[in-house]
Amino acid sequence: MAEDMLVMKQKELARVHIIQQNIKGQIKQIEAAELLGLSDRQVRRIVRRVEAEGSRGVIHRLRGRESRKRIRVEIRERVLGLCRSVYKGFGPVFASEKLAERDGIRVSDETLRKWLHAEGMMERTRKQRPHRQWRERKRRFGEMVQLDGSHHAWLEDRGPVCVLMGYIDDATGKKYGRFYEYEGTMPALDSLKRYIRRYGIPGSVYVDRHGTYQAKSRESIQEQLADKRAQSAFEKAAERLEIKVIHAQSAPAKGRIERSFRTDQDRLVKELRLQNISTLAQANQFLEGYWGRHNRRFSVAPVEAEDFHRPIGVGVNLGALLSVQTERAVRNDGTIAYGGRWYQLLERNVGKKVAVEERPEGKLRILSAGQAVAYKQLASRPKPAQDPRPQRSPRAPKPVRPPMAHPWKAATYKLRIASGGRLALAE
Repeated sequence: MAEDMLVMKQKELARVHIIQQNIKGQIKQIEAAELLGLSDRQVRRIVRRVEAEGSRGVIHRLRGRESRKRIRVEIRERVLGLCRSVYKGFGPVFASEKLAERDGIRVSDETLRKWLHAEGMMERTRKQRPHRQWRERKRRFGEMVQLDGSHHAWLEDRGPVCVLMGYIDDATGKKYGRFYEYEGTMPALDSLKRYIRRYGIPGSVYVDRHGTYQAKSRESIQEQLADKRAQSAFEKAAERLEIKVIHAQSAPAKGRIERSFRTDQDRLVKELRLQNISTLAQANQFLEGYWGRHNRRFSVAPVEAEDFHRPIGVGVNLGALLSVQTERAVRNDGTIAYGGRWYQLLERNVGKKVAVEERPEGKLRILSAGQAVAYKQLASRPKPAQDPRPQRSPRAPKPVRPPMAHPWKAATYKLRIASGGRLALAE
């Protein structure tokens, strides 16, 4: 009995009903054609099929047959095998790109998504997101860039733990980044210097309230007198280049860079895995070509075509401006202390204070009135110089004689006065 069952759609049931009424002579073919939205010729064809095959005659002949465009089973199994091994954990969009790029297999991301769901290799997840007020993008490229560090297992178990110092332009979504061992002042200054050399000086930098970008200490006396708040070394370096530093009050406020990191933690990690990159140097070399491909695919056109980046300028020492500059006092022996080490100044008439300039690449300069001063590093803290004059032997302390009004001498003093200056004691 199950083989005689015929599954039909509502549209097909209505068509059968109208065709049967025409066969019984209850309605004309012209009326049936108007009700079905078909031509008279098509209605006559369907009538002949229903008379010959019954209700099955209204069903399309391709029902139940495989499409000629259907992907072969062996290709499907090969794709799923690659997704279990080489592209394990890849999303359907990224996996379909890599299948076409590396293996020459073209499968749409939606088809691959259905296959992964059917095999239990992908779960449908949807997160409830809190409502956030939308902020319009900046209108010009370089008007504002968002900067942050992403701590992630970028090299997985193949290499050391590292941090991606990432930049994303607010107007276009163009990205730039570089790997460092940690997130701190020197990586931030070095990455900003490399960004400026590639694109120019941006108008502003949008960062969070990490200790690298916002000072946690109290204002110095000079800052209090100038009515300025305490600045971090990064803020001072940005101020020398007239770059405005904006601090976000929450992570969602700089959501563009946060969402971008989620994309990188998916796609970039797998790109590094496919290249079998295991060192920081190899990863940074790979990024030089990676950002161009990434930006061509994901960046958008700005509202205004004008580039807001400023040129560096002729004669500008970018490394000197993007450095940590600290003031140090010069001791009487011509030495200063910096970073737990001691340095001997090799020039005279330097002054009481000098500026120490430390660059991200490790170069250290000591400046006096803007001029570099020669110096050498000392192995240990210098001892104070010995006085060449002969040392005198210490004198013996003088005996302490109590005054006459002391309680010990009070009785003797009174008797001396009573005897006319002579001391007379009764036996």
